[in-house]
Amino acid sequence: MKTYFDFEKPLAELENRIAELREIANGEGAVSLDKEIAQLEKKARKLLKEIFSDLTPWQKTQVARHPERPHFTDFTAKLFDDFTPLAGDRKFAEDRAIIGGIGRFRGEPVMIIGHEKGGDTESRIKHNFGMARPEGYRKAVRLMEMADRFSLPVITLIDSAGAYPGIGAEERGQSEAIARSTDCCLSLGVPHVAVITGEGGSGGAVAIAAANKVLILEHSIYTVASPEASASILWHDSSKAKDAATAMKITAQHLKKLRVVDVIVEEPVGGAHRAPLKVILETGNAIAAALEDLAGLDRDGLRAQRHDKYLQIGRTLQ
Repeated sequence: MKTYFDFEKPLAELENRIAELREIANGEGAVSLDKEIAQLEKKARKLLKEIFSDLTPWQKTQVARHPERPHFTDFTAKLFDDFTPLAGDRKFAEDRAIIGGIGRFRGEPVMIIGHEKGGDTESRIKHNFGMARPEGYRKAVRLMEMADRFSLPVITLIDSAGAYPGIGAEERGQSEAIARSTDCCLSLGVPHVAVITGEGGSGGAVAIAAANKVLILEHSIYTVASPEASASILWHDSSKAKDAATAMKITAQHLKKLRVVDVIVEEPVGGAHRAPLKVILETGNAIAAALEDLAGLDRDGLRAQRHDKYLQIGRTLQ
């Protein structure tokens, strides 16, 4: 069963009708329905293109959260060879909301770190829906420092609604862990490329996304707080999330204009969940291009580039 959004209802009806006709056509003694199916498929493709050519910020938020959107483990399986996970923060525990380890990207050794939301109920619980605790960010710091020591480029994949806000996480220093992880990103003497693959939520995202180059998938979002949380803060009414999403400029297109992100990776028509392999390979090409852009910089040059990049955020082009 496909998952459809409310704004895709006309498309859902068309695609369900196509599926019904295919089932009828495959039955015993059935007549050919190829012509009718082809006409409906053409109509469905046109409608899909129309719907996704003019999405609102709230609709993009829904697409960014689609359960079938490719996750960290999907990217690592297709883009990296010999990926070896490294667990634990060496202080408290292992946090499965953030996965990290060493692998090879197009033949070169790299450090890969990212959020994992999980793909079904069991794995979502296991990975805490991609919401990391302090030990997750301390693990990220440990792995980034290891990468810095051995001159390994760092690639981070961001997809989280935010850091976990539980009592235990706060008791163990959630904000301090996020701050130190962000500081570690900014201090690296190796190339760091970050990719917002779904949701980039709050400090929980920035903690591993303060990179030399920040890439974002076309229908992903990157925000200081979720639209629902922002609506609750501003209007004391979470039902105004649509208004908050529009006001906060959280889409890839707005973020590019504000220089928060550097590159928008195009998604297939209908979103990454409709053709995950295609968008994963496109992301790989974008990562390779970003690393090539940074190849000529030494350690001080990489830090200086990062320093200049973040000072420019919000300064729109004249």
